[in-house]
Amino acid sequence: MTDQTAVQPLAADFPAVSSEQWRALVDKALKGADFEKRLVARTADGLRIPPLYTRADQRAEAGLPGHAPFTRGTQSTVDGFGWQILTLIDGGDAASANRDLLADLEGGANGIVLQTQAAGQSGVSIQSVADAAQVLAGVYLDLARIELKGGLAGLATARHVMEALPATAGKAGQRQLALNLDPIGTLARFGTAGAPIADALRETIAFAVTVRTAEPHAQTVLVDATIAHEAGASEAQELGVLAATLVAYLRAFEATGVAPTDALAQINVHVAADTDIFLTAAKIRAARTIVARIAEACGAGQAAASVRLTAITSARMMARRDPWTNMLRTTVATASAAFGGVDGLCVLPFSHALGASDAFGRRIARNTQIVAQEESHLGRVVDPAGGSWYVEQATAELAQKTWSIFQELEAEGGIVAALTSGLIQGRIEAVVEQRAKGIATGKFELTGVSAFPLLGPDGITVHPRLAAPAITGAQAVRPLVPVRLSAAFEALRDAADAAKVAPCVFLASLGEIADHTARSTWVKNMLASGGIASVASDGYASAEAAVAGFKASGARVAVIASSDALYAALAEATARALKAAGATHVAMAGRPGDKESAYRAAGVDRFIFAGQDAVATLCELQKVIAGF
Repeated sequence: MTDQTAVQPLAADFPAVSSEQWRALVDKALKGADFEKRLVARTADGLRIPPLYTRADQRAEAGLPGHAPFTRGTQSTVDGFGWQILTLIDGGDAASANRDLLADLEGGANGIVLQTQAAGQSGVSIQSVADAAQVLAGVYLDLARIELKGGLAGLATARHVMEALPATAGKAGQRQLALNLDPIGTLARFGTAGAPIADALRETIAFAVTVRTAEPHAQTVLVDATIAHEAGASEAQELGVLAATLVAYLRAFEATGVAPTDALAQINVHVAADTDIFLTAAKIRAARTIVARIAEACGAGQAAASVRLTAITSARMMARRDPWTNMLRTTVATASAAFGGVDGLCVLPFSHALGASDAFGRRIARNTQIVAQEESHLGRVVDPAGGSWYVEQATAELAQKTWSIFQELEAEGGIVAALTSGLIQGRIEAVVEQRAKGIATGKFELTGVSAFPLLGPDGITVHPRLAAPAITGAQAVRPLVPVRLSAAFEALRDAADAAKVAPCVFLASLGEIADHTARSTWVKNMLASGGIASVASDGYASAEAAVAGFKASGARVAVIASSDALYAALAEATARALKAAGATHVAMAGRPGDKESAYRAAGVDRFIFAGQDAVATLCELQKVIAGF
């Protein structure tokens, strides 16, 4: 028998290294550059994300899954595949919506988000009890969850649905309904709740009490944090709105004699999931922490487990150009939501930013979740991000920041008062402005939009959504209008498409491919992000050769691109020759450094480089190319 020796960890073969030693090596590699600026990231809320986490960053245990404060989820074991798969039905009449809904359920979904037509909102037309019955025909509501998104017609639609229930399938009293009445969210999104907010709240809560008696498993009220997200809010701002809205609804319930424990069971919560995997997971975990803290303060701590948390993939991250890339975005967002431990997830169709969803778009959205569950098994582990020093710290710091924002909103008089004063809108707009600057300058790249854009047809055909009915009456608050991250670049692409002549430049790449390919590729993609095509080549060995190419291109604007070494040898001569050949505008890719005056004297009109405002530069170039 051989001797049995203790198994030693792999790390035991290496000497211990302190954080100070690691930092000394990092500083040496940075060669004097600022550590905080180069290696430390910041979230939109200013939360610090260092490049390395160690055991020193370990946080106190956040409790066990299934136990307060429910940071790690409300269940101690996995239920089925981990979350309920929801799909979005957002258009058509009652008959077509029913066909789409049944097809999605037969295709693997076990829940539907049903967006209905209302003032300011397109959707499925449900104008009567008969419409509601037709939409839900054949749906076993005790097996498949239906979540309404009714907007300004939310209460009327919910009443139609409740009156139609006797004609639907499924066991009475066991139906999985989320009527999702949200007068505060409606006020925030559209500027009006359709009635004075105090009246809308009273009517909503009175209806919720009635529904609870008939359908004890139904959830009537929605706290929709995605409204703030789609308007551009940071993670903590989104959760701050969630917290303040939840408290406002609990107070409204309490005013009618409904205790917090019973009220929490009637409340559904929606949050957004985007492509930042770890931050989204931390946000979802922080959301549960905040809900639990509020429940505890109300004397209903354990009731926080009854609050259902559903994620909707972010609409603001979706692009209209090269929308195939949206499949990547929604796949990553699916993983984000799964790691956060949501109860339900609705993945938006990849063509969502373009128009009404179709069968193919909904199929991809549905199958994204099915593959994530049944092949990748993302829902098979409770709180998979738990224990990560990074995620635990991000969760705690995000919850703390959220609580500070919540306290500010409460000091303002609550969510409605903060909306009325414009506090929320102003804070979110500041984040939107900062984020837009980061996108325009390339700090944040959007695949298929500002990075690797696709010129020409993308092969997508969609049907436009029907125009939403107009909102009547005065607005009580300034609405939180949705913004998409790619909107500025898409406006440039739209302007390029509308031009009488498609904008195009001649790309004067100097030298061999190895000399110019880095800058030529970069500037070609940058120009394409603004809808400007480039007449490119393998490269020109001389100014004369570049001029010959320019004359053959038919373009009036030229962009010189090459290495710094070849710029020193050929750039000035090439610029002069291009101007002499009739170029109305000559640009150069890269920063000019101390040779800017010489290049400008030779005829270079502008410099195009990483870090400048690409949106402003491309807008100016479009005008130059058009001759303005």
